[in-house]
Amino acid sequence: MGTFGCPSSFAARNALPIPASHLSMSDGKLAGKVALVTGSSSGIGQGIAIRMAKDGADVVVNYSGHIEGAQETQSQIQALGRKAIIVHADVSKVADCQAVVQAGWDQLGKVDILVNNAGVEKGSEFVDVTEADYDLVLDINLKGPFFTTQAFVKHLLDAKLPGRVLNISSVHEDMVFPHFASYCASKGGIRMLMRDLAVELGPKNITVNNIAPGAIITPINKSLLDDKAKLDPLLANIPLGRMGTVDDVAALACFLASDDAAYVTGSTYFVDGGLIRNYHEQ
Repeated sequence: MGTFGCPSSFAARNALPIPASHLSMSDGKLAGKVALVTGSSSGIGQGIAIRMAKDGADVVVNYSGHIEGAQETQSQIQALGRKAIIVHADVSKVADCQAVVQAGWDQLGKVDILVNNAGVEKGSEFVDVTEADYDLVLDINLKGPFFTTQAFVKHLLDAKLPGRVLNISSVHEDMVFPHFASYCASKGGIRMLMRDLAVELGPKNITVNNIAPGAIITPINKSLLDDKAKLDPLLANIPLGRMGTVDDVAALACFLASDDAAYVTGSTYFVDGGLIRNYHEQ
């Protein structure tokens, strides 16, 4: 789901602009870090990968279907002066979960940040859900983050390093979505996985949090902006009155992955313009 985000910035009055040549990604809040973002060939995952590179991280770019999108992500990251490798992996397969983490360690020296972003939704009447439909959604949305995180944590423990785990969940970990029962179940599972791992891994200095986007503009649903019959009822339920942007999500991801959030773990953070709060108040 998604609306228009307008990130803004300002400079102090009379301040002189900093020449671009003087700017360095090493000055970013993620300088010296390596991030693995699953499903980073498009949409939210692509936005997070690029934003983390802007903040100084090198990135493992993952895709399962379309390499062209992964190559675009890599190109934008490299244009920022950061390293980016592309790794094909289907997170529904445990061996691939392990391989994508291993690739980060082999080619970039370590992985400090894991963003479990890869996901899928498949809707139908509950009575029509097939075993194959169910397995597809649960394997990618829950099994994938489970075993990718496991591989990530094993490496951190062996190296005695701290780490950050971010799961890109959904407002539907807490909000019903009729005709998408398996999707909601997968996101509810991610919520409890996050809570459990935050407690278990906290003593190892590994934080675990969820980011739950609401209505976010991505290439998949951009046409919604031109469909007034569907857009107006959606916006009527969002207190901020707009859909969010990928960068709205990416900005929070970078904060939670940074040292600024070292004492933040075990919670879900909704990026939804107030949609979930409005839902609970009705």
